[in-house]
Amino acid sequence: MSNADPEAARERRCHLARSKGIDLEYYDIRGRIHPLAEETLSALLRALGVGAASPEEIEREIRREEEKDWRRLTLPVIVAPSSAPPREILFQFPRPAETGGGDPGPALQVRLAIEEEGGYQRLRDFAEQEIGFRESRELEGTLIQRAAIPFPAGLPQGRHQLVLSVSLAGRLHEASISVILVPERAYTPPALEGAGKRAGLMVALHGLRSSRNWGVGDFGDLKTLIDWAAENLGLDVIGLLPLHALANREPYNISPYYPSSRFYRNFIYLDVPAVEEVAGTKEIRDWIATPEVQALLDGLRESPWVEYEAVAGLKIKALRKAFRIFLDRYWKTAGPESARLKDFKSFRKREGEFLERYATFCALEAHFRAQPFNLQVWQDWPAPYRDPETPEVLKFREEQAEEVLFFEYLQWLVSGQLEEVQQALRDRGSAVGLYLDLALGIDPCGADAWAWQPFLIPGIKAGAPPDDFSPCGQDWGFRPGNRERNREDGYRVIAEELRRNLPPGGALRIDHVMKYFRLFWIPEGEEPARGGYVRDHFEDLVRVLALESVRCRTLIIGEDLGTVPDEVREVLQRLGVFSYRLFYFEKDGAGNFKNPGDYPEQALAAISTHDLPTLAGFWALQDIQLRQDLGLFLEQDQVWAARLERIQDKRRIVDLLFQNGFIDQEAFRQLQVQEDPEVTPELHRGIIGFLVSTPAKLVVLNQEDLFLEPDQQNLPGTTSQYPNWKRKMRYSLEQLSADPQARELAGHYREWIEKSGRGIRNSRNQA
Repeated sequence: MSNADPEAARERRCHLARSKGIDLEYYDIRGRIHPLAEETLSALLRALGVGAASPEEIEREIRREEEKDWRRLTLPVIVAPSSAPPREILFQFPRPAETGGGDPGPALQVRLAIEEEGGYQRLRDFAEQEIGFRESRELEGTLIQRAAIPFPAGLPQGRHQLVLSVSLAGRLHEASISVILVPERAYTPPALEGAGKRAGLMVALHGLRSSRNWGVGDFGDLKTLIDWAAENLGLDVIGLLPLHALANREPYNISPYYPSSRFYRNFIYLDVPAVEEVAGTKEIRDWIATPEVQALLDGLRESPWVEYEAVAGLKIKALRKAFRIFLDRYWKTAGPESARLKDFKSFRKREGEFLERYATFCALEAHFRAQPFNLQVWQDWPAPYRDPETPEVLKFREEQAEEVLFFEYLQWLVSGQLEEVQQALRDRGSAVGLYLDLALGIDPCGADAWAWQPFLIPGIKAGAPPDDFSPCGQDWGFRPGNRERNREDGYRVIAEELRRNLPPGGALRIDHVMKYFRLFWIPEGEEPARGGYVRDHFEDLVRVLALESVRCRTLIIGEDLGTVPDEVREVLQRLGVFSYRLFYFEKDGAGNFKNPGDYPEQALAAISTHDLPTLAGFWALQDIQLRQDLGLFLEQDQVWAARLERIQDKRRIVDLLFQNGFIDQEAFRQLQVQEDPEVTPELHRGIIGFLVSTPAKLVVLNQEDLFLEPDQQNLPGTTSQYPNWKRKMRYSLEQLSADPQARELAGHYREWIEKSGRGIRNSRNQA
C-alpha cells in the first residue's frame, strides 16, 4: 500500500479499528446513524496503544494483531460452559533450527500443572501420541509450531489455574492459563420459576428519615422499613441504590454512582449505636448523650437534606472510639481468641489484598489530607505513594498498621450489619430479599482507581451519546476498563468485584449492563457527541457474571435502557439475566405505550429510576421546567418539543389505562380534561395496577412513586445546581403507619399486590 492511496489507507485503518473492538458508527435513540469522526478514531486507537498515523504503522499494527496469538505460548484465559468444555488446549512454540522440519517427536515434552479451585492439584505429562500438531508459521525467521493437547477431564464448575510447560531442545516455555467453567444460565430464585412473581420497594437508603438516625438513613432504619413493608404491603423485595464507599464530600463525592470503591461500602450507613463496642461501652454512650452531640444530631435529623460531611465526621469520631475499645478488648488481648476476633480475622483473610489496598488508600488519603498542604487527590500525592506496590507504600502500611486496620474494621462492621438486614427479610418470609445495585463507574480520584490502575484506560472518559433526556450527551467522568488487561488477568478483578456486590440469596442490578458488550468512549477534552463505542469480550464477561450469580444464588437484573442492540438482550435472556423495563420507555415503533401483556416475563418492571422524573414530576412536567431553568436545553425549540411530547405521552397513558381496564369511564373523562397537573388517586392506582398486572416476574416501585413525591433523586448533567443524592423521604419511618395520606397511598400498592399474588402472604399460602 502506498502513501498515494488514501482510500486504501483508510480502509486498512478501519480494519485495524474493528480488530481492536472500535465501532465505526452507531445508531442514536431515534435510529439515526452517526459515523465515527476521523479525529475520534485516531484518539481511540492511541488510547489503546495503537499507532496508526501512517500507512506503515497501520500495516505493522495489523500484522501485530494477526500474529499476537502466535507470539505467546497459549491463551491467558479459557471461559466455557462446564457442560461443554473445550476438547483441547492450543499452544505455540518456536522450533529451533536443529530440530528439523518434521514433528519433534519425543524431544518435545509437554506438562500441565492443574490446580482446581478447591485446592486439589495434579500434574499431567503428555505422551507423544497425545500431542496433535497443527499448522506452522514463520515469524521473523523463526518457525512457530502450533500444537494441541487434550483439555483436562473432570474439572468442576468454577475457576481453575493451569500452568503449561513446553520443553524442546533444552528450551523451556511456561505460561499460566485461567480456566473458568461456567453454568448455562445465571441463577433464578425458585420463587420466580413457573408462575412465581414478586413485588418490591426501591429506596434511597440515605433518604430514610427517623427519630433515631444520625441524619442519614442507616441499617437500623432499613430493618424498621422492612418490618413496615412486610406487614403493610406484603413486599418480598427491598431495593437500594448502590451502597459503595464514597468520600462523602459535597458536591462531587456523594453520588452512589461515582464511588471511591465498588468493592467496599459506605460506613455512613452504619447504625452506630448498634455496634457492639458502642452499645457495650458506657464512655461512648455518655459521649453520644452530651448536649453538644445531641444538638448536632437534632440539627442533622431536622435538615431537609442529608449533610454527608457532617454526618460522616460525627460517625467517624464515634467509630474511632469504638475501634479503640475493640483493640483493647479483643485485638491486643492475650489468651484464647474470642468469637468476635475470630470473625474479624476471618473477614480480613477472606477479603485479602482487595481489602488491604482499599484500607491502605483510606489511611493514605486521611494522612495527606491532614497535612498543611492538604493534598486533595491521590494524583497530587508524592510520586512514590501513587502506586500501591511501591516500597514507600508498603512501609507506610507497616508503620500505620492500626490506621489501616481501622478502615478494615469499618468494612467488617458494614458487612455484618448488611447481613443482619438480609436476615431480617428472610425472617419475614422474603424469597428474594435485598436487591442491591452495582454502579458502572468509579471516581478517578478514588480508591479503586489508585489500587487497580493498570485495569483502566487513561486519556478516555466513558459516557453516552446525545439523547432525548441529555441533548448534549453525557460525560460520566470515569475511565473505561482495559479489556485486554482484564483478559490477561483472567477477569479476576471483575469476578472479585461481583462477589463483593452479590447479596447471597438476593438480587443485583448491573448498572448499564451493556458495559459487558460495549461502552461509549469520549477522548479527554472532547464533547460527548465526539465519542464512539468500543466493544469488550462480552462472551467471556457475561459467562463470568452467570458463574458468580450461581455461586451466590443471586438473581441478576441488567439495566438495559437506551439504545440497546437486539443481540444484547438476546444474549442476556439466554443466560437468564433479567431485563429492566420502565413504564416511561416501553413503547412500540409508533411511539404508543405497550400493553401490559407485551412486557417480557424475565424482567423487572418499574415506573422510573433515580435519574428520571418521578411519576408526580413527570405528570406536572416539573423535570422539563427544571432542565429549562438550569440551561440544560440547547435551544428553545427543544423545550417546546419536550413539552409537546410529554403532553402527548400523558394522553397516551390515560388512553392505555382506560383501554386495559385500569381506570373507569369517569376517571378517563376527568383525566382527559384535567388542567390540574396532579396525579389523582385513580391515576395512581391505575398505573400501579398496570405494572403489577404485567407478566414481569418482578415489579419494584420507587418510594418516590409510591408516595407521589415530585422531586427526583438525581438530575443528570448537574452537580451543585441541584441537590443530587441529598433528598430525604417525605414521610419519616414513624409517619408511614401514622399519617393518613401515607396509609392511603400505600394502600394503592397493597391492593394490587394482594390481587396479583405477588406478596409474601401469597407465597406463604402457596407453601
